[in-house]
Amino acid sequence: MTSLARATVIPFGPQHAAFLEPVNVRLVLEEEKVVGAELNQGYNHRGMEHALSLDYKKSQYLCERVCGICSYHHSSCYCQGMEAVYGVEVPMRARLIRTIMMEYQRMTSHLLALGHIAEAVGYENLFMQCFREREFIMMLVNRLSGNRVHYSMNVIGGVKRDVGPEQAKDVEVTMKEVRPRLEELQRVFRRDSTLGKRTHGVGRFPRPTAESWATVGPVSRASGIPRDIRQDGFAAYSEVKFAPIVREEGDIYARMMVRMDECLQSVDIIEECLPLLPDGPAAVQVKGHPTGEAFSRVEAPRGELMYYIRAKGAVELDRIKLRTPALMNVPALLAMLPGCQLADVPGIVVSVDPCICCTDR
Repeated sequence: MTSLARATVIPFGPQHAAFLEPVNVRLVLEEEKVVGAELNQGYNHRGMEHALSLDYKKSQYLCERVCGICSYHHSSCYCQGMEAVYGVEVPMRARLIRTIMMEYQRMTSHLLALGHIAEAVGYENLFMQCFREREFIMMLVNRLSGNRVHYSMNVIGGVKRDVGPEQAKDVEVTMKEVRPRLEELQRVFRRDSTLGKRTHGVGRFPRPTAESWATVGPVSRASGIPRDIRQDGFAAYSEVKFAPIVREEGDIYARMMVRMDECLQSVDIIEECLPLLPDGPAAVQVKGHPTGEAFSRVEAPRGELMYYIRAKGAVELDRIKLRTPALMNVPALLAMLPGCQLADVPGIVVSVDPCICCTDR
């Protein structure tokens, strides 16, 4: 047990340079060593329950704004749930377009997280490199969707912005340019000695602990858990070949490299999807006010995102319940932080890619 006479208790957040959003971790220190931690959430409430009072076709746009970094995944998950309630089958063209756009958002999200980790350990040059490549992809997304953050491409029944031949060619050319740039970035993350010293063995989160905390996404895959909801085949993932990227170390380095390698895997998936785009419509019409309920799951950049939707035959839904991946991953900091040095706390915290907008809402 830690003696309170020898311990120092300090707050980490809610306002801190390592946090993009407000969360507080109460650290118990013995000199520079963290021996205990408490998590204090709830600083952020944006009233997302308002979705229940909206037209169910408008609720999709509010759900898309739960998080700007995985907005398209929220929109896709909501639309999947509504399509299940309606009992309609989405055209393959729309499913492939959704897959392509979700992989783009995975890349932009992971590159933001990687840059954030680099900055937290004092590597500002690498932070700039990550955001340089991220901007290259975001410009392509802007050309495809007309937006940079909230794409607003989905509708219940498909997508309302198609990917024509010229845009498909733009995607193909851009992916050929992006691949060597990401490979160069990957070499830096793998080989830089200073980055390695700050991340190898730091913030250990072994598989048994990860399983007991029920973490998801890159946090769990970095601890040896081969769980990836894309393997269930939602959207058009059943049409492409890929395997979950898994590492066993369970430290900052592993969480970092899972995201870096998944960026290159996203390029592979996008390149596989392009030749599969069939002719035909990109959406089907849905009419009337549905009745029923459905669960919907997608693999967002941070992990499994789940929606429960219950419709009552009216313009408003009876119930929307969502579980975000950040809600599962952020509490796991309480298992990662004890035993580390105070200087390593920012790197460990950002390695779980915390999103408080997702967590608190």
